[in-house]
Amino acid sequence: MVTKEEIEHVSKLMKIEITDHKEYVDKVQKILDYFDVLDSAGVESEEISMHEISITNLREDKYIPFNDKLIEKLNHYKGTYVRAPKMSS
Repeated sequence: MVTKEEIEHVSKLMKIEITDHKEYVDKVQKILDYFDVLDSAGVESEEISMHEISITNLREDKYIPFNDKLIEKLNHYKGTYVRAPKMSS
């Protein structure tokens, strides 16, 4: 069971202010419960198929210098901040 103290500890590590820890305890517990469902699916014996890609078929990485200030290339910025669209809930 997830505790309020664990949520407080993680929020401090992530430097996130949370006022209602109880709300997050319930949400995190639901996520962990869902992982338990996935863990009980029993797919360990299933074979996973994927193609092997030869390293010679990969593209070559190239260094391309970029001397301009990236923030000046953005349309909506102020100082060192970028303005993003509002998120609706």
